[in-house]
Amino acid sequence: MDGEPIELDDALGAVLARATPLEDEDVALREALGRWLAEDVVAGAPVQGFDNSAMDGFAVRAADTAAARPGSPVALEVAGESRAGHPASDALGAGQAIAISTGAMLPAGADAVVRVEDTERRGDRVLVEAGVAAGLDVRRAGEDIAAGETVLARGVRIGPAQLGVLASVGRDAVRCHRRPRVAVVTSGDELKMPGEPLAPGEVRNSNSYSVPALAALAGAEVCSVAWTPDEPEATRAAVEAGLDADVTLVCGGVSVGEHDHVKDVFDRLGVERAFWRVALRPGGPTWFGTRGDTLVFGLPGNPVSAMVTFTLLARPALVALGGGRRRRQRTFATLASDLEKRPGRAHAVRCRLELTEDGWRAHPAPHQGSHVLTSMLGADCLALIPARSGDVRAGERVEIELLDGASMAS
Repeated sequence: MDGEPIELDDALGAVLARATPLEDEDVALREALGRWLAEDVVAGAPVQGFDNSAMDGFAVRAADTAAARPGSPVALEVAGESRAGHPASDALGAGQAIAISTGAMLPAGADAVVRVEDTERRGDRVLVEAGVAAGLDVRRAGEDIAAGETVLARGVRIGPAQLGVLASVGRDAVRCHRRPRVAVVTSGDELKMPGEPLAPGEVRNSNSYSVPALAALAGAEVCSVAWTPDEPEATRAAVEAGLDADVTLVCGGVSVGEHDHVKDVFDRLGVERAFWRVALRPGGPTWFGTRGDTLVFGLPGNPVSAMVTFTLLARPALVALGGGRRRRQRTFATLASDLEKRPGRAHAVRCRLELTEDGWRAHPAPHQGSHVLTSMLGADCLALIPARSGDVRAGERVEIELLDGASMAS
């Protein structure tokens, strides 16, 4: 049986030791969503670049409004207007006000804004009914971002907020690590694609959809999805074609059955094994190795086992290759119901998360079989029960691995 199964954390360490960031490239800002930065982004100028109004109203000199009270207003001459994108052309003088819109540049000479609600416009004059202090409702230049400030660090994944910040500092392209290219191979005579008729004993090839989708969510570019029957030469051809990618994921055919040819094919193609078999349920018959710079995973064929082992081992590798920070998507939750378990293997338990007054509660799916793909529906996390643990009782605190696309139901 090729020795004892490797512990889950040791398996992950072996994977990450071989997953180094790919080369970087210039990426247009509109194409950068989901990519990891390969540079620190430094602001060349402050954001915003000028003092501006936080309110619709009138830009004033605060001292000119000091005597204003409800019922005893101060009258000021309206000397112009400053609106967004169209600053006032003249500086503000004593006894004057300039109409101003939210976000518009504060005119020279002004040091405060009177809200429009505290004024009454009368022709070329405005009655100010509330005195204001200097600085009131003024947004200062650089209040968001100072010139020279590092706004985003290397290794940050670019999401909607990051795109907005990059645009705000004037970047229309950024240096990102290249997306890892992933080839997926599914193995098994019994597999049929959706739309094809099923003969007795045949099943749908769900891994050809779920695993590429997981890879895409992890930031990869899926370059091919292939199927091979349980035949040595066909398996060899399919796997060899996939080895041109940065990561090759083979689902099924990696165990010890008479018709499981994937491990032998890996050996024939010169893939150097790092480990085979992980002390994990589901997902024990998992294989990992390398050929050159290509990372090669042999994932179990059972659909849940494939998703679980991808999440715990392949996903971190794709993040590392894409330039992401090597951190796990883990936290803790309280178990909502008892779990039966014998020591010896770690268990990855599909759970739905519920936010309570006492924090997150993890509700295990009622059916945990590796063939029950519907148990992944509504699952937000995998509760990771260590190999040494026995039965776990409701109310115990457990470590959880968050799933991509988790709904985090309340």
